[in-house]
Amino acid sequence: MFRIGQARDIHRLENNGRNFVLGGVIIPSSKGPVSHSDGDCLYHAVCESLLGGLALGDLGHHFPDDDLKYKDIDSSLLIKKTMELVKEKGYRISNIDTSITLETPKLKPYILKMRENIAKLLEIDISRVSVKAGTNEKIGELGKGDAVEATSIVLLVKGE
Repeated sequence: MFRIGQARDIHRLENNGRNFVLGGVIIPSSKGPVSHSDGDCLYHAVCESLLGGLALGDLGHHFPDDDLKYKDIDSSLLIKKTMELVKEKGYRISNIDTSITLETPKLKPYILKMRENIAKLLEIDISRVSVKAGTNEKIGELGKGDAVEATSIVLLVKGE
C-alpha cells in the first residue's frame, strides 16, 4: 500500500538575532525565523508531509507551540519523533521531494548538506531525497525577503 503526504510551511524572517536554520544547516543571514521552535521551515514541511501521509494530523497537534518543552527545540528531534510514528504504522519512505522559496541568501552551497541531513533522519539513501531552491521573483513577502517557505511531498510504502 502506498500513501502520499504533502505539506507547506512558512516563517516570517526578521532581524531578531536568531540563527537561520534550513534542513539542519545554519545559513549565514542577517535575518532569522520567527518561530516557537528553531524555525527550520524545511524540517517542519518534511514532518507535516509524513504526518499528513498517514492522516495523523499536523505539526501543531503533535508539537504544540504553547508547550514550553518545544520552545527553541531542534527540529531534527521533531523529525525523529515523527519517524517513530511512521515506523509504528508499519511504513517506510520511498522518496521525498522538497522545495524552498527564499529570495536571499542563495542556497545552492547548502543543498547537498540539507539532502544528507534529511536522508540520515529519514533513514533512506540520499538518492531518494530531493531539495530544490528558488526565489519568488521579488513578489510578495517571500520576494521582499521577509519570509521563507518550504514544501514537501513524500511517498510512503507499507512494510519492509
